[in-house]
Amino acid sequence: QVQLVESGGGSVQAEGSLRLSCTVSVDRVSSRYVAWFRQAPGKERQGVANINGYDTIYYADFVKGRFIISRDNNVNSLVLQMGSLKPDDTAIYYCAANPMWVPQPAAASEYKYWGQGTQVTVSS
Repeated sequence: QVQLVESGGGSVQAEGSLRLSCTVSVDRVSSRYVAWFRQAPGKERQGVANINGYDTIYYADFVKGRFIISRDNNVNSLVLQMGSLKPDDTAIYYCAANPMWVPQPAAASEYKYWGQGTQVTVSS
């Protein structure tokens, strides 16, 4: 059974940091392309960062210099290290995976597997 499980969300003050993790319980082929998305209330799901099958990394402009995406193939996990957080970063954060090529940046519809999401709240 395909399963992605996020953890590490929570509440933090502006300029604080959080580390999100995603355990990917699929084979490595199915998770060659991985990503973090977020969705704020009343807004569409937007891509935050992704890693393709060749380990090329993409960041959305609004997180460049503040967030770092990484993955550990040994344990099939995906991490999003978030720093200098802003109230606008408040959202539910989702990890996603896909076995086939996706563009960078990629829309949410490009990814087949999704986690249940973890809430991140940044207060001013």
